[in-house]
Amino acid sequence: MLVKTFGSAVYGIQAITITIEVNISSGKPQYFIVGLPDNAVRESMQRVEAALQTNNFRMPRQKIVVNMAPADIRKEGSSYDLTIATAILASSGQIEVDDLDKYIVMGELSLDGSLQPIKGALPIAIQARKDGFKGFILPKQNAREAAIVNDIEVYGVESIKEIVGFFNGETGLKQEVVNTREEFFNSLCNYDSDFSEVKGQENIKRALEIAAAGGHNVILIGPPGAGKTMLARRLPSILPPLTLHESLETTKIHSVAGKLSASDALVTIRPFRSPHHTISDVALVGGGSNPQPGEISLAHNGVLFLDELPEFKRTVLEVMRQPLEERRITVSRAKLSVDYPANVMLIASMNPCLCGFYNHPEKECTCPPGAVQKYLNKISGPLLDRIDLHVEVTPVNFSELSSDRLAEKSEDIRERVIKARERQTERFGNRPELHANAQMNPQMVRDICKINAAGQTLLKKAMEKLGLSARAYDRILKVSRTIADLAGSDEIKLEHLAEAIHFRSLDREGWAG
Repeated sequence: MLVKTFGSAVYGIQAITITIEVNISSGKPQYFIVGLPDNAVRESMQRVEAALQTNNFRMPRQKIVVNMAPADIRKEGSSYDLTIATAILASSGQIEVDDLDKYIVMGELSLDGSLQPIKGALPIAIQARKDGFKGFILPKQNAREAAIVNDIEVYGVESIKEIVGFFNGETGLKQEVVNTREEFFNSLCNYDSDFSEVKGQENIKRALEIAAAGGHNVILIGPPGAGKTMLARRLPSILPPLTLHESLETTKIHSVAGKLSASDALVTIRPFRSPHHTISDVALVGGGSNPQPGEISLAHNGVLFLDELPEFKRTVLEVMRQPLEERRITVSRAKLSVDYPANVMLIASMNPCLCGFYNHPEKECTCPPGAVQKYLNKISGPLLDRIDLHVEVTPVNFSELSSDRLAEKSEDIRERVIKARERQTERFGNRPELHANAQMNPQMVRDICKINAAGQTLLKKAMEKLGLSARAYDRILKVSRTIADLAGSDEIKLEHLAEAIHFRSLDREGWAG
């Protein structure tokens, strides 16, 4: 008897419906799976057989052919176990087939018949609704994740027995219901850390406020223990809250990567990803034999923090250049090409030299001549070209550390950032793909970031006296436009320009001796 059930395959952050056809015919007991399955799919027959026998269901001792259509798309992973098992039970007359074509069924089977979680439940649910399916049956651990999709019934199950009882009309399944908007707004802006916890470092907080307001990339340069990592980890708390659209898009990426817990339905705060400096280039930007999103995509709509930037391998840093510019990453293979979004703020930190005390106000640098410049040369010019603010971090003195004075809360800083972003949104009204000043191209910089004659004179003198490189010109104008937005000014004034010039440390000739 020929029976069809339906599953789904995830490519990039999109899903494609897969039809599982099972035919049981007379002949020598053999199992065949066709339709470009990988090893994990081929091994599913052993898991299915053990799960059925353990739960007192009959595994047919006949010739079983499983076809996975469309046959020209590679099927990967163990999440088709439940789809295949359901089709075999239906084909052998152990399940009623009346409602099978109304549901997407996905899940990995354990040998005892219980279900393990799958990846990509959210994009699968979105595609199932688009294709007109009535419901989606999947492991209970993924149910909340899939239930944020409206207009489709989502049922979380714990074992194969529940599914058999459901299709045979013997038992009912409890529908998982999530109020998407309530879930989103209840969890918005719930941050574990706050800028009010940081003693001193007011100039660094100001730099990060400017970065958040304009979406600018930042590099923090300072000695060990100055607070670079602590400040960077608090940056998401002053960024504008995620919109519902951004939240869904970010959740899809984390769903595909299997990073959502059973209690999570939505990613409601901006991601903060901090990979170790031993990371490979594929792990950072995504890819692999079975393409998966990398750290730069997992940080989409949030912050990618690279601590100890010069310690990362040169190849790892160089592969970031294009994604930072285009805000997406394309992974191409012989038979497929997938796109992952990568709209991130890059925050990097580094010591100024190997010993860490170059330019320290109290401790002396012990590096030999030329070592500082050699250390900085580990970071290429093209990568630095994509970083707008270079911020020198100095240690906090004892009087500031022991002070009882309360610092400004993240909530107050975030309000100013939101107002600055609103000005930018209004300015880019006819360009919906632009959200912040950092995304302006050179032509837009010329049109939008205009300065008067006095400003031109100041910028000319700064470039000549401080030895600023040519690449610093556009960056200074972008940052000065953001500072003006924070101040509520329509024009870029001299004080805005002067502050922007201050944040180009690494462009100064002689900075590294």
